[in-house]
Amino acid sequence: MIGTLGKAFGVNGGFVAASATVVEYLRETAPMYVYSNPITVSETMAAMKAIDILSGPEGKKLLKHLAAVTKRFEDGLKTNGYETIEGPHPVVPLMVRDTQKTADIVNFLTENGVLATGLNYPVVPKGDETIRFQISASHTEADIDYAISVLKKYADTH
Repeated sequence: MIGTLGKAFGVNGGFVAASATVVEYLRETAPMYVYSNPITVSETMAAMKAIDILSGPEGKKLLKHLAAVTKRFEDGLKTNGYETIEGPHPVVPLMVRDTQKTADIVNFLTENGVLATGLNYPVVPKGDETIRFQISASHTEADIDYAISVLKKYADTH
């Protein structure tokens, strides 16, 4: 089993959980391992604390809120004529499918206080240019509504 700790747990790094033979094989042959560093004790403890929180009542409440604001954002995109790929994951793509328009929208968002990441060729194939929004449990409905209003303003003026 492999996993990342970067998005869900808020720390750097990732992990491999496997037999000693597989772990040793990866250490000796994986090219990306040569320049990597192990995660720190504090990063490990932060990830473990995140698991503790998510496993309890507070975590269930946070996850329910996260699902709701993610859905609200997706619905707002669709209502305003934007293409997205719906799903339960809180990293929400806005499919722009044009390099220059992606850059223009990202700049407009930034100028209006909304942080989003534009993904253009060669990071994604031509025709799949995307803006990636990362919704978090700390976002409020007002935050989501504001981001959608900025996107609506862009659509109305371009």
